[in-house]
Amino acid sequence: MGETKQAARKAEDSESVEWLARLGLVSRGLVWLIIGALAVQVALGGNDRVDKNGALRAIKDKPFGELLLVVLAIGFLGYAAWRLLEGAVGHRDQEEGRKRWTKRGSSLFRGGIYLFLAASTAKYAFSGGGNDKTQPVTARVMSHTGGRTLVFLVGAGIVVGGLAMVVRAFRQKFEDNLETGQMPGWLRSATSVVGTAGLAARGLVFVLIGGFLVKAAVQFDPKKAKGLDASLKTLAQQPFGKSMLLVGAVGLLAFSLWSFIEARYRDI
Repeated sequence: MGETKQAARKAEDSESVEWLARLGLVSRGLVWLIIGALAVQVALGGNDRVDKNGALRAIKDKPFGELLLVVLAIGFLGYAAWRLLEGAVGHRDQEEGRKRWTKRGSSLFRGGIYLFLAASTAKYAFSGGGNDKTQPVTARVMSHTGGRTLVFLVGAGIVVGGLAMVVRAFRQKFEDNLETGQMPGWLRSATSVVGTAGLAARGLVFVLIGGFLVKAAVQFDPKKAKGLDASLKTLAQQPFGKSMLLVGAVGLLAFSLWSFIEARYRDI
């Protein structure tokens, strides 16, 4: 068991895992860059699909698009590997106790999310994507005993997670993970603005999606559940909704820039 742990620590500290993690951050930035651009188009009256599948379709339609999707999938897989290793043996700078295990649990959760992203991106590259499954999945869950409560708890959890992102954005704790000493002065100043705007916008998107899940559970109506695309388009239909969506889209574009900055300067 000790040899396995030592091998995992060696892998986590390896240069190859570091570069795969950075490729994953670039992949994340590219996807959110396209989602932000699509959101701008919707705010200006378009009807493009504004979510991960919409971004992947935009990439696939371009020359060498399928190859780029494979690269993105490898990047997501590399990021997942880094997070899973971090969850297993990382955060050794933290004192032994609840804080270390909380951080390790968070890393394991993120690693699982990016494993799913890697698999779904690879699937899209070779077979194309599907429709938003938020409503049918919600309906299946709510058809079972306790399902309505589960949907409510999941939605509430997403709302809390989104609010935590917003708080973290304005506290600017995200800079703790960056090697700011290697940045030129102008970039350090820009990073504070870009990171705050981007993380806050992403957090508010999660609040919006979680809020619709809570509403679906409270009203016992799966049709109220919405994924990213439907959530943003519903927002656009509200009074001043297009203006709010345009501001949110700029925030998502900022998050993509933050991802690129993190890919270069994150302490991995």
